[in-house]
Amino acid sequence: MDFTPHTEAEIAEMLQVIGVRSLADLFGPVPQGHLVQGLMDLPGPETEAEVMAHMEGLAQRNTAAPCFIGAGAYDHYIPAAVHHLIERGEFLTSYTPYQPEYAQGTLMAQFEYQTMVASLLGMDVANASMYEAGTALAEACLMACRHTRRPRVLVARAVHPEYRAVLKTYVGQSAVTEIPFGPDGATDQAALALSDDVACVVIQSPNFFGVVEDLAAFAKTAHDAGALLIATFSEPLAFGLLEPPGSCGADVAAGEGQSLGLPLAFGGPYIGLFAVKSEFVKAMPGRLVGMARDADGKRCFTLTLAAREQHIRRERASSNICTNEGLCAVAVAIYLSLLGRDGLPRLAAYNHHRAERLKAALMGIGLHPVFSGPTFNEFVVRVPSSAAAVADAAAMAGVLAGFPLGRAYPELDDCLLVTVTEKRTDADFELLLSVLSQLVACP
Repeated sequence: MDFTPHTEAEIAEMLQVIGVRSLADLFGPVPQGHLVQGLMDLPGPETEAEVMAHMEGLAQRNTAAPCFIGAGAYDHYIPAAVHHLIERGEFLTSYTPYQPEYAQGTLMAQFEYQTMVASLLGMDVANASMYEAGTALAEACLMACRHTRRPRVLVARAVHPEYRAVLKTYVGQSAVTEIPFGPDGATDQAALALSDDVACVVIQSPNFFGVVEDLAAFAKTAHDAGALLIATFSEPLAFGLLEPPGSCGADVAAGEGQSLGLPLAFGGPYIGLFAVKSEFVKAMPGRLVGMARDADGKRCFTLTLAAREQHIRRERASSNICTNEGLCAVAVAIYLSLLGRDGLPRLAAYNHHRAERLKAALMGIGLHPVFSGPTFNEFVVRVPSSAAAVADAAAMAGVLAGFPLGRAYPELDDCLLVTVTEKRTDADFELLLSVLSQLVACP
């Protein structure tokens, strides 16, 4: 593959500009022992075709395995149209569309995204996306603290552990109190100690164990104490089957949207979904696309309520997050539009049905659910030994059996979080059951 380095003339020009006579003088402050002497022992140059052949050879060394790991990262099928459309030149940009006269298509797509997300979450207004769920949740809690003028946050321990870690980094360890979960896997409402310094209560539903929480009950308790309810989530597909957070009384919904059209790609990119009731619009963080009229009276789209934001108000802004996941937001909008109002509930119901089927099959080989609460498409089973050891052994046998909960909850070291999506086939089920039955028989 061709590569043209700097010419001798270009190197001399750069050295002259920075006031150094030679490359030796440029690297003079670096100790000699840390400098590479001579040429590095690297392979010779290759053509583009040779590089492609080399990379394909490396790819063939990968091992494909059915994946039953979820825990906030879900392996759903993504229609080919999603990638095809976001790769068009009209959409393929990482920049926020500050100039509406040049970006009506992008702005319209993000406006449609906002409309769909608000509808999915049962809220009045959604922003044009945030980085991912952890920072979206943290920003929601900071907003609640500003709105209520209270410093403390109560967060369920059944909230995704990484979201809680980001939250504590944002607001401080001392300002966050965790609420334990009960034997049903749901947050213990009796342990909800609300005082007049609590700004908000954070509940995830379905929670990290896949258990569906009673958001309406938490909303009433929080509101009676003058606090806000913030609903978070890692699997928004569930709201095709469950009542959305807004309908349950949540003031803010802030969670992860990866499962709505974004692939698993070594940890990213993700997208934070953020929606609020109308009374919080001027306090919410993030970009907000609005519909307006131009000078000729025609419908147009533009960034609105920008006085809330960092590039206008600097240190007085509602948030220092000063961009969004624009391309990912377009992908989510395309994915949701392809599913439609009828397709989303059907897909959610199918995920739930398949998960219940696998749950029953695992019980047949002696692996019983740990929690009694209702679940959506992931659930927890107890294994005879360390769940991490079981997961490692299953991986060696060709199946990714689940997420060992001991990594985040030491008291659940023998528990495995198992996830099912529409991509898991009957053959995948049979392989998982075969591998786990052998591991259970010989712990």
